[in-house]
Amino acid sequence: MKNISNETFPLFVVYYPLVLIIFGTILNLLTFIILCRTTFKNTSKRPTLYYMRTIAILDIFILYGWNFDHYLEGSIGIKMDTYSIISCKFFSFMNYFTYQVSAWLRVLICFDRYLSLSRLHRTWFSVSKNVLIIIGLILIIFILINFHFLIFVCYYENNHINIESIYYNVYPMWDHVNLIIYNCLPFLLMIIFNSGVIYHLILLKRISTIGKNSRIQHRAISATLLITTCLFFLMTIPASIAYAYFPYTNESILYALDAILYTYHILSFPIYFLTFAEFRREFFKLITFKNCRKQKNIPTIHYSEPSQTDKPNTNIVNRLFTISHSSLK
Repeated sequence: MKNISNETFPLFVVYYPLVLIIFGTILNLLTFIILCRTTFKNTSKRPTLYYMRTIAILDIFILYGWNFDHYLEGSIGIKMDTYSIISCKFFSFMNYFTYQVSAWLRVLICFDRYLSLSRLHRTWFSVSKNVLIIIGLILIIFILINFHFLIFVCYYENNHINIESIYYNVYPMWDHVNLIIYNCLPFLLMIIFNSGVIYHLILLKRISTIGKNSRIQHRAISATLLITTCLFFLMTIPASIAYAYFPYTNESILYALDAILYTYHILSFPIYFLTFAEFRREFFKLITFKNCRKQKNIPTIHYSEPSQTDKPNTNIVNRLFTISHSSLK
C-alpha cells in the first residue's frame, strides 16, 4: 500500500473531509430532529416531510463514504476500497447507492410540490402512506441497480485487492452511469418541476384575492427551489464529470472537486434556517428547551379540508398553506 504524504495531498484536501464529517453529522442530525418535532409531525398534511427526513439521514451516510476515505488516505495512507474485500464491496455499493437515492428524493419533493400546485385535489403521490411506499420503491430500485457491486466487483489479484471486476470494466463505465442517474436526469427533472412550481406560484399571486397577511410565501418557496437546484448543478456535476471523463487527473484536483460535492450534502440546515421561519423558530426552541405549546406569542395556522363549494383557486390556496412552511432541499 502506498504512503500518501502531505506534499501529494495538501492539508486542505486531507482535513476538510474531516471537517465535513463533524459539522455535516451535527447539522444533518439537527435537521432530522427538528423535522421530527411537534410542529412538523402532521405528515398527513405535509407528506414531503418523509422525503426530507430520509434525505437528512442519507446525507449523513454520504459523508462517511468516499469523503471519509479521502481523509484516511491523506492522513494515514489507508483506503477502505482496498483494505479488504468486504470493505471494498460495501463502500463501492454504498457510495453510489446513497448518492442516487438522495438525488431522486429531491426530485420527488419537487414533483410533489408541482402536483400540489397544478392539481385541484390531492393526488395519490401526496398521500402520506403512499409517500412511504414511494421511498421504499426508490430504495429497492437503487439497491438492485447497484447490487452488482456486492457480487461481481472487488477480487484478489497478486495478493492485492483489485477494485474492478473480472467480468467487465467497472470504472469509468459506472461513473458514466452515475453521471446520468445521479446528476443529469435529476437536474433536468428538478428544472422542469421547479419551473412549473414557480409558474403556478406567480400565477396564483396574480389571481389570488386573499389578504396580504395570509398570502402564500411564494418568494420563500421560489427562492429555496432556485437555490437548491442551482447548488445541485454547481456543486455535484463537476466532480461527477471529472471522475467519468478525466479519472487520471491529479488526485488533489479530483479530491477538491469531491470536497465541493460533499459540501452540498451538509447545506440542508443552513438553507432551511435562512429561508423558512418555521424551521428557524423550531431550532431556537430546541436549543432553548422551550416547548412549542408554551409559546403563546407564535400564531398557529389551522388547516381544514376545502369543501366542495370552494372555488378552484381557493382550493389550491388552502392546500398550498400545507406546503408553504415545509422545507425543501
